[in-house]
Amino acid sequence: MYLTPPIHGASIVTTILKNSDMYNDWNIELKGMVDRILNMRQQLYEALQARGTPGDWSHIIKQIGMFSFTGLNEKQVRLMAKEYHIYMTYNGRISIGGLSLKTVTRLADAIHDVVTRIA
Repeated sequence: MYLTPPIHGASIVTTILKNSDMYNDWNIELKGMVDRILNMRQQLYEALQARGTPGDWSHIIKQIGMFSFTGLNEKQVRLMAKEYHIYMTYNGRISIGGLSLKTVTRLADAIHDVVTRIA
């Protein structure tokens, strides 16, 4: 049992940062992940726009990081869970990193439906 966080993570980071080949590989992989998340944000935004989903969805592509606030309210989020089995926090926060090209379309369809049904 640890009283403080283990040193394993710090040791791994130190090893990678001190080795130029490993550091270069890490940068390439990091760039790939960033590009993927940006692409998922863009795909979701474009899918919502294509459906004519009411509202301004530009915040999805303006935000950064693995998570995004959708702007959905709690009633809309609950309907998403009940009817589409798409789960997020009640304040509408979703994991962009959890999306794929297949699931982004399903998410956009569900968001469009709940937004047009519940204001």
